Amino acid sequence: MWKQWLVAIVLVGVVVAGAGVYRHLETPDARGPGAEPQASAVNIAHPKLRKVRDEVSAVASLKALEAVELTTEVSGRVVQINLEAGRKVRKGEVLLGLDDRLVRAELAVIDAQLADARRQYDRAMSLRSNNSVSQSQVDELRTAVDVAVAQREAARVRLENHRIEAPFSGVIGLSDISIGAYLQAGTAITTLDASDQLELSFAVPERFVGQLELGQQVRASSPAFPDRVFTGELVELATRISELSRTLAVRALIDNPEGRLRPGQFMSASLTLQERQGLVIPEQALMLRGDQKYVFVAEDGQARRVAVTTGSRAPGLVEVTTGLSAEDAVIITGQDRLSSGNRVRAIESDLAIPENRFSSLQGS
Repeated sequence: MWKQWLVAIVLVGVVVAGAGVYRHLETPDARGPGAEPQASAVNIAHPKLRKVRDEVSAVASLKALEAVELTTEVSGRVVQINLEAGRKVRKGEVLLGLDDRLVRAELAVIDAQLADARRQYDRAMSLRSNNSVSQSQVDELRTAVDVAVAQREAARVRLENHRIEAPFSGVIGLSDISIGAYLQAGTAITTLDASDQLELSFAVPERFVGQLELGQQVRASSPAFPDRVFTGELVELATRISELSRTLAVRALIDNPEGRLRPGQFMSASLTLQERQGLVIPEQALMLRGDQKYVFVAEDGQARRVAVTTGSRAPGLVEVTTGLSAEDAVIITGQDRLSSGNRVRAIESDLAIPENRFSSLQGS
């Protein structure tokens, strides 16, 4: 009998111990409907006022404002050469000279013939006053002078054609010409490009045409110089929209004082349509549900859902046009598990919104 009592006492002890463990492990939420839930720890950030820039991005190519392929106009042997590739030259600088000794000799002969024709004409004019010569003879001598003058001018042009000068200031391209080479008329000797400013050509989608204005800022970058931004302004708009691509061709001038950029180079262009001051928040704070956009803000220890309207975007940032003020504490972590009215414990985030200009592609 005493064994049965012993078993019963052990069973009662086990039940009592189990009840104690259960009560110890019981969560506050399970203790009763009146228990207060714990507050969720969330990070917050305040909207910042930044300069917002709406931009249109496009691929573009560079072209020299003035570009020419220099060729010879006459045949001859090269006696002077000044064609160092990449060198900047001034307008009128001699780049190549051909042997012009024969043309100079021809010019000297024509100068002598012209001088003789003028002497005969002057003598005839003095004799004409007393009718010693006829008017027809005077006219023939005058014609001879005019012919000699024209011949002399033609010889001077042929002489000048033996020298190739820079038609404008620019940078010399590659050349395979050597001293002593005999060149035929029409031989290409090099290229010349004006490169202090380059023309940037690209196309803007039709929907942005109404916002285009001459003088708008253009920024361009190249894979060749990933850490450099080149600036310029819009200078020309096409008069027709392409029916195939529904875009408008535009041109901008890009400053190139150091000569790093080259004609024909591929560029990424960004055209600034407008600039304004706007509130921006970290993009991770924005919640989407269908067409609705909203954020949660921490207010008096509770989460409150706020509908917002967004504007431009940049990597990691989004502009908020309506719904928030600079004083709102926007929740940026854990908001996907929140509902309006949930208790929260706000922690200031060290996520900084950069001070640099906020730029984007409008409508993204």
